Amino acid sequence: MIATRLPHGHPVRVDFDGGRLELTEADAPADEGVWVGPGWVDVQVNGFAGVDANDPATEPDAYARMTAALRARGVTRYLPTVITADLPRMAASLAAAVRACAAEPDVADAVPGLHLEGPFVSPEDGARGAHAAAFVRAADTAVFDDLQAAAGGRIRVLTLAPEVPGALELIAHAAGQGVVVALGHTNADAATIAAAVDAGARLSTHLGNGTAAMLPRHDNVIWTQLGEPRLTASAIFDGHHLPPAVMRVFAAVKGPERLVLTSDAVALAGMPPGVYRQPVGGEVELLASGRLTLRGTPYLAGSASSLADGVAHAVRDAGVAVEDAWAMVSTTPARLLGLEERGDLTLALVAPDGVRVLGTRVAGRAAAT
Repeated sequence: MIATRLPHGHPVRVDFDGGRLELTEADAPADEGVWVGPGWVDVQVNGFAGVDANDPATEPDAYARMTAALRARGVTRYLPTVITADLPRMAASLAAAVRACAAEPDVADAVPGLHLEGPFVSPEDGARGAHAAAFVRAADTAVFDDLQAAAGGRIRVLTLAPEVPGALELIAHAAGQGVVVALGHTNADAATIAAAVDAGARLSTHLGNGTAAMLPRHDNVIWTQLGEPRLTASAIFDGHHLPPAVMRVFAAVKGPERLVLTSDAVALAGMPPGVYRQPVGGEVELLASGRLTLRGTPYLAGSASSLADGVAHAVRDAGVAVEDAWAMVSTTPARLLGLEERGDLTLALVAPDGVRVLGTRVAGRAAAT
């Protein structure tokens, strides 16, 4: 039995007995900084702990290792994310995730769907980000349907740029299937973003990143999406992708009900610092700070963060209350994805120098400690 707190901030005692959870009012102060609350949900995971969701050769046992590594860091459910590549490779990567769900019960339990990021993104430098220019293409409902078929109907989020030809038609088509359509890697104007939301878009993918380096002062893709009340925003609060002032603005404008923190992690997340060679990007260096750069440059080569980093930076750098930061990684993404409540829990120590996950429970059973 432990003294701790749920994310409403009230001290409680938690007792796990044969899978059954019992909560009672604590008769003593909670352990300093120890919190327990709904399990964390990451809507964008390209890879983790050396496992790459964009490698068609990734085997089910590798997905099981990735799932275990994520749960050890507080994530009870996540969306493997496949990004722009040639269409056969994208289809094969989606199919690999489906095979893992069929072969590994823990993977099936942790993966409620897949995130397709591309290939319908902006072809412009900056907005395109790390997506390979050779494989970026106009939006096409038939291509999407083929990829959805390869995914066994499990694509749950689709990120696209609303300004590419055919995008509005595809947004309506995918949204009509229950897919959460997100705007990302885009340089769309305000009218196009409004039209995309009218067509069914509901999310901004890693707002503030995947944009051109130089933007108009006021009328730009970040402010327009930030000011659109019908859009929930996802953001990478890892201390590298967004400066503290931007994190504070995003948190203040969207609030815990419309801001989702994501890791957008790549396969090197969770790995030791060092120099690595990636299939995309060549030699990269993972620093002790968690910053992943193209070796010898200051440029980011992806995210090596976890949701624990997001919670830590939201609290420390953006001034977000712990209970609100917790919502941004749990109930808010779960509601966005339409996930049922099943009693998943994450237990973490939230301290000034960071967040340390102490364990997770999935549907009443211990998953990681």
